[in-house]
This record gives sequence, structure tokens and C-alpha cells, in this order.
Amino acid sequence: MGEKLITIGDVQLCVEEFGDAADPSILLIGGASSSMDWWDDEFCRRLSMEVEGRPSGDEADGQGGRHVIRYDHRDTGRSAAYPVGKPGYTSRDLLEDASALIDRLAGGRAHVVGVSMGGGLAQDLVLRHPAQVASLTLISTSPIARRDPRVPLPPMAARLSGVSLPDPTWSDRASVVEYFLAQEELYAGPASFDTEHTRRVAGRVFDRTTDLEASAKNHWIVIAAEDEDDDVRRDLGTVTAPTLVVHGSADPMFPVEHGAALAAEIPGATLLVLDGVGHQVPPPATWEVVVPAIRRHTAAK
Repeated sequence: MGEKLITIGDVQLCVEEFGDAADPSILLIGGASSSMDWWDDEFCRRLSMEVEGRPSGDEADGQGGRHVIRYDHRDTGRSAAYPVGKPGYTSRDLLEDASALIDRLAGGRAHVVGVSMGGGLAQDLVLRHPAQVASLTLISTSPIARRDPRVPLPPMAARLSGVSLPDPTWSDRASVVEYFLAQEELYAGPASFDTEHTRRVAGRVFDRTTDLEASAKNHWIVIAAEDEDDDVRRDLGTVTAPTLVVHGSADPMFPVEHGAALAAEIPGATLLVLDGVGHQVPPPATWEVVVPAIRRHTAAK
């Protein structure tokens, strides 16, 4: 359907839809500093079963089409940009952006898919606005609350500790693309880093993003300032939305035990482990597994 800017309150967000709006909606929530571009065009088309010349409801898997929505968070892509180091919003605002998009584009209810920070937002969303969430798919993320926090989860891999990539020249396309390549390779699994795919996405991110430096830095300021709100009882044991947890076996940010713990916290949740995959949006090599899994999970029960 093409990108479009929509106004949510006093903020403009850039969104793109795939498939037929009459089909069940899937909202894709990206990770920190990640524009919609990391949800690859082809991934979205496969998820929606948007195939040129064929109606969305006439698919081989018999599950019909999906209305897939991806969007740029604030400070990413073409959405509202803020001064570097001075994000004028909180993580709660990012959550309410997702909620508002469900109301505006999905008729008030959607299947929610979140990766990394987006998975944390998705967990908070289902606790604050349970009626909006038809199902959850949580990718490469960690529980925002645990029944028994005395049992520690593994820390991030030692190879990430203290690593800080030098800033690229933000106005230089080649420099920024190389920066993204180095960053993605650091977090990807040993068998799942696709150089050419990442290079293509990184170029698109450069071409579309209003302020690349703000995009790279402001979300981390927001995350560092985040406090648990007293008005939400963060008990994942109360979640009734069907939940699929997808986690890479080689995730260096949240080792796979985080995914297992998350699945254990939410009643009835299913865990899908991707062998050799790291901390990343599911790479192309996994789509033959991940796309059918999400489509089955979001099929009418």
C-alpha cells in the first residue's frame, strides 16, 4: 500500500501496510533504534500472503491473508525526530504509539509481534491494554517481570561487554552502512549473519532516516531512564493472549534461557528456538520456519 505519515496526538509516525485491511491485523513492533526497514519487505509480504495477481484469501496454507502493519518508532525512519541526546518522549509514549496504531489501523485489536525492545513493549501493551491484543509473538526478548526474580538469568555474552562501536560519519552513506554491518554482525548468530541482506537494509535505513545520529542514540537514553510504573502490576501470569516466544539459540544479548523463562511466565506460551540465530529480527534463512509459525499462531482458533 506504500508508506504514509499519520498523526497520533501531536506526533507524526510513518507506517506501511501489506495485504487486505479486512484480514486479521498483525502489528510489527521493532527493537531499539530500529526503523520499519528491519522488518524486510519480503518478510511482510510472506506474512500477509500478499502475492501480486492473487487475492489474499487464496493461499496454499488455507489460513487466509493477514493485514500486516509495520512502522517507524519515534526517532527512526521518517517518523518524528528529536534532537540528539534530548528525546522528548518516554518508553510509555512508545507503547501508547503502538496502542494508537492498533486503534487507527486495526479496528482496535491486532496480533502483536515484537522483537527485542519491541518485545518488551508488547508485553507491557498486553498488560495495559489486554483487549487490544489478539495474540503475542515475542522475539529475542526477555520477561519484563518474573514470579521468582531470585533465580538470575544469564548475562549478555562477554563479547558484548564494554563493546562500543565508534560513530560513523553520519552524513556518509558508505560509513553508516559499514557501521550497521559491524553492529549487526556483533549481535547475529554464527550461522545467521547475511552480509548482503544486511547491507541492503542498512542502505535503505540511511536513505529513509531523518536523523541517523538521533536514531542511533535517543532510544538508549529513553531505556536508561525507564522506571517501572506503579500503576501496572507487571504479572505476566495474568496474560491470556495466546503467546509464541521465538528465540535464537545463540542470542548474545539475551541468552536463550531468557526466552525459556519468558515462555514459562506466560500461561500456555509456546517456545520456538532457532538454532544458531542471534539477537536479531528473524533473518531470511529462518523465514521458512518463522513465517508459517506466526501465520499458524495468528490463524482463527
